[in-house]
Amino acid sequence: MQAVSLALKRAREVSIGNKIILAFGMAVLTGILAQVKLFLPFTPVPVTCQTFAALLAGVALGRYWGGISQIIYVSLFAGFGAIMGPTGGYLLGFILAALFVGHVTDKYGAAKGFYQMLCVMAFANFILIYVPGIIQLNIWLYLFKGESSNFSQLIYAGVAPFIIGDTIKIISAALIARAVIPK
Repeated sequence: MQAVSLALKRAREVSIGNKIILAFGMAVLTGILAQVKLFLPFTPVPVTCQTFAALLAGVALGRYWGGISQIIYVSLFAGFGAIMGPTGGYLLGFILAALFVGHVTDKYGAAKGFYQMLCVMAFANFILIYVPGIIQLNIWLYLFKGESSNFSQLIYAGVAPFIIGDTIKIISAALIARAVIPK
């Protein structure tokens, strides 16, 4: 893990061209993890592993380049149709989450401990990803399905099915972050 930590430290000190390549690499990783899908019959939003990559993008690339990696993912790999669909808010939340996790990782050394990173990632996931996610889901359900949803229906379709899996992804990402972030 010491070698990975050193690689992350050096990744933050490379040229702009190399940072673009690293951001593209994290976008590709997010795209690969997006292929791991579990469709549930009661929600148009599938369970995926993308959130794991979005959280690690902030850790690996820092505030700006982590966010840029998710912008690359959303614009090149997810596409306009996905942004306008029921998952569009979650995709935009990936950008916010990567920016936030990267900002905290870059600025606050005390947040590099496991529990601190766990809290940062939990906030990023459960607020910065879920809130835009359920807002977009509500808009999509109304405009394209003609369904008016109340708050509990949105939680049932856009939050509840993902809590256990996202908690596992957050813990895993925080463990990886703790192990690889340069001290």
